[in-house]
Amino acid sequence: MAPHPSPRPPTAGPTVGFDLDMTLIDSRPGIHAAYRALSAETGVWIDADLAVTRLGPPLEQELAHWFPDGQIQEMGDRYREIYPVHAIGPTSAMPGAREAVAAVQELGGRAIVVTAKHEPNAVLHLAHLGIAPDETIGRLWAEAKAEALREHGASVYVGDHLGDVRGARVAGALSVAVPTGPCDAHELRAAGADVVLEDLTAFPQWLRSYSADRADRLDLA
Repeated sequence: MAPHPSPRPPTAGPTVGFDLDMTLIDSRPGIHAAYRALSAETGVWIDADLAVTRLGPPLEQELAHWFPDGQIQEMGDRYREIYPVHAIGPTSAMPGAREAVAAVQELGGRAIVVTAKHEPNAVLHLAHLGIAPDETIGRLWAEAKAEALREHGASVYVGDHLGDVRGARVAGALSVAVPTGPCDAHELRAAGADVVLEDLTAFPQWLRSYSADRADRLDLA
């Protein structure tokens, strides 16, 4: 009888989840271009300048400001279809993004991206920018992000939006927030963020301290 495969050993470091838009990537120029293209194609006015100030929630919430209910699904599908052509190239990595993901992996942990964005487009962004998480999960917003965080055993979730804080809290994960998107530090703290960093450049040092404390607690258990 063939031997049973050996169980996969647990990772030495924590599993950390990251949001995508305005946490790991500055997608405002790309999303702006995609909305402009959709507006030109449909003849419907979309204020792209306004739209990129409220990134975070699912696409359909933004489209509801510009299209009747009966067209939102169709317009969402079309936006996602044209998105790679218009949005990947103009998008840049947020300061410290690559280093933040790498810091998790260097400690023997896993870095996962959990985002409301259409998953194939999220993967395109990450590959284009050379950000290499262990897994990417898309189309989850706010409390729904807790599904993926729990499934992957994430003990930390990093995001820029109040919805990210809510998702972390529902998952029982530590909420680490960065005020690099539409929500300021005061709003993030008021929503229940456990840690607020200025941006991701501060994350590797914070993670090393968190991991050392975590290891000490495990030794004492």
